[in-house]
Amino acid sequence: MDERQEGPGDIPTAQRMKDIGTAMASSIGSKLTGDTQRDQKGERYLLTEAEAEALLADWPAGPSGMARQMMKQYGPPNEGTPVRLIWYRNGPWKRTEVIRDEIVHNFPATHTDFITNWIDYPVPVDMMNELTRYDGSCLLDRTAGEAGARCDSEAANFITINIMHEIVTGARTVEEARHFYAEQMSAYMMGRPAPYAERLLFDPPRGGTMDPDEGLIAPHMLKQMGQKVKDLVTGSADPSAPTDSSSR
Repeated sequence: MDERQEGPGDIPTAQRMKDIGTAMASSIGSKLTGDTQRDQKGERYLLTEAEAEALLADWPAGPSGMARQMMKQYGPPNEGTPVRLIWYRNGPWKRTEVIRDEIVHNFPATHTDFITNWIDYPVPVDMMNELTRYDGSCLLDRTAGEAGARCDSEAANFITINIMHEIVTGARTVEEARHFYAEQMSAYMMGRPAPYAERLLFDPPRGGTMDPDEGLIAPHMLKQMGQKVKDLVTGSADPSAPTDSSSR
């Protein structure tokens, strides 16, 4: 077997151009066909309960218990590895992931995160900072047009996303949201009314939320092409430019 490459700097220029060209061609094809929404091909598959249980055999109690709770509610997952189970279009969610490895989180009280629920949601760019201040486990993907919540229960993730929506719509400030989150979570844990923990209180969109941003690379590519020609002619390279091992 050939030696492994150490990193991106070892990839020859021709291969770099081929890789980006392939990605660009795929993008153009998607635009021409109108298929620009992320395709969750995992929906086509389904694990058996036995297969899922085999994957959970050595998981910690929290994640394995949550994975089994999700199977009771939504059936076996669509995808699974020894460290992750994934459901697509389960209940109100675009995607649900339960992971084996727990992430320590102290808000609103010390616990570990291991379940993430996603919805399609076009988060305004100017709200990104506010939402991460609200909850570090409120996950935002501007390009894919998705918002998610990661915690130790589906109920907690309902709270996170319901309140996230209220921050975006101006119904609550970040400070109000953090205290209200703790209030709703406490009520839910004590078996008292906690509507924010029971369901989505708004109707999220289904698709059409992606934000592909704007292209800026064309003029820079022309500049770099000119510099590359100069390098080939003079046998030297601009020391301020990124190293390209293929030109040595």
